[in-house]
Amino acid sequence: MRVMISGASGLVGRELVRLLTASGHSVTRLVRREAGEGELRWDPRTGQLEEEPPSGIDAAVHLAGENIAAQRWTAAVKRRIRDSRVEGTRRLCETLARWARPPRTLISASAIGYYGDRGDERLEENSPAGSGFLAEVARDWEAATQPAAAAGIRVVVVRLGVVLSPRGGALVRMLPIFRFGGGGVIGSGRQYWSWISLDDTAGAICHLLENESVSGPVNVVAPQSVTNAEFTKTLASVLSRPAMVPLPAFAARWALGEMAEGLLLASARVEPKRLLESGFEFRHPTLATALRSLLSG
Repeated sequence: MRVMISGASGLVGRELVRLLTASGHSVTRLVRREAGEGELRWDPRTGQLEEEPPSGIDAAVHLAGENIAAQRWTAAVKRRIRDSRVEGTRRLCETLARWARPPRTLISASAIGYYGDRGDERLEENSPAGSGFLAEVARDWEAATQPAAAAGIRVVVVRLGVVLSPRGGALVRMLPIFRFGGGGVIGSGRQYWSWISLDDTAGAICHLLENESVSGPVNVVAPQSVTNAEFTKTLASVLSRPAMVPLPAFAARWALGEMAEGLLLASARVEPKRLLESGFEFRHPTLATALRSLLSG
């Protein structure tokens, strides 16, 4: 396939480009700077693309968006997070819908933040949206793909969990603390963290690109979600380090503000029902096997 990708320089995007290329697909990266070979310039603020590729595009994967964990959530930061996802997605979809030959498929990123803080409730794709900032953003983010769906493009919305990789993301922030022996549970430790390895994230997106029977929301998480306490215990065990320094909820809120509630203390026990039903096979179905594989190098 000829696949166009936004956010190709991000953690998931880089791995997806590698996997698609290795599988024989051709990749066109959307970039904000002057475009080079294999690239297409676009403006995420307007959705404007430099030109419609003369050879056409079979599928688009939209991963671009402001990093939600880079800084405290001030009003300005929250506005950038929302606009980069909701407005950027809507404008890109409107552009694709206007093309003479629109892609057959659009895979658009979302997040399990869609479900909000739900305790130990088992969450599938038909579970309703939750409340809070991240849930509201995710709901509107997904709705922003409507112009593409209205144009007859098959739209798959991937609700991504916590992506684990030693090359970036949440795990990289945790490793120095845990290797020093300073890791521990966050808050009560009872909140569920729904995770997935980077390998399986890229593999799932490739699977959904090729499986034309799937559309709509798909939870891209491992089949075994764990509590924060279980995550802490497993990571410490894999690293052969103690994990006896807890981070109380009040301290997390003091350090990170509203971000702590959305990213660290909220509980989402998400299940990949549609992904499993579509025949996807996980390389890393359990946290212990995933961490051993990711950290073996």
